[in-house]
Amino acid sequence: MTSASHSPGEGVRPSALVTGASGQLGSTIAERLASRWSITPMDVDGAETAAHQALAVNALAVGTLARAAKDVGAAFVHYSTDFVFDGRAERVHREQDAPEPQSTYGQSKLIGEWLAADAPVHYVLRVESLFGGSLAKSSIDRIIAAIVEGREARVFIDRTVSPSFVDDVAEATAFLVGARAPGGVYHVVNSGCTTWFDIARHVAERLERPQAILTPVSVKELQLKAKRPQFAALANDKLTEAGFRMPLWQDALERHLARAHR
Repeated sequence: MTSASHSPGEGVRPSALVTGASGQLGSTIAERLASRWSITPMDVDGAETAAHQALAVNALAVGTLARAAKDVGAAFVHYSTDFVFDGRAERVHREQDAPEPQSTYGQSKLIGEWLAADAPVHYVLRVESLFGGSLAKSSIDRIIAAIVEGREARVFIDRTVSPSFVDDVAEATAFLVGARAPGGVYHVVNSGCTTWFDIARHVAERLERPQAILTPVSVKELQLKAKRPQFAALANDKLTEAGFRMPLWQDALERHLARAHR
């Protein structure tokens, strides 16, 4: 998912082209920033069924958009992922850590990060475990639905993540572009880290569902098309240093629950 925003002059409303606008994050960017930016939404379809399709969508298209941003003097924002890391670390990943993707998806996203740098002013924002938004349903939304409906929720007990609430990602994006913060790679995730099982347990507690059926599952037990990094937590200190503090994941989850189940 990529967006490009024109660098505004004083008193001029900035404009932004938002690709992937039918997705979970893109739709939230378009909705939340419409009152501040002139938004042009676009949908970009992609597929993970073949390596060349992933490369075309996640990498080559990014290079094309980055060059277009350069041509019109726009700041360029590209969203990347924790899948650029191998998941073997025992501490949270920082922006300066060397990527080592283990899947075609992760490799294509890393190439996209490199090509995004073709724009003189660019922001590569790594997000993970996205949730919230009004269109697409996330893994967290599926867990919530299972708990509310009394169904079994099968959740990873050995995959550690830093969830990203799309509302907070949208606000962080607007801040970085609006403040003309130094360009480069930023981890735009909610603060803290947790396992998927603990996320499910937190949801059950907040929704007062003590009888929730939570079944722990190991990443190694499942045959997934894209290999998931097991320890995928990201540190957002660089974003904090730039002047934007992301709320804790627990706070973000409770805001999402309050809105979805009020």
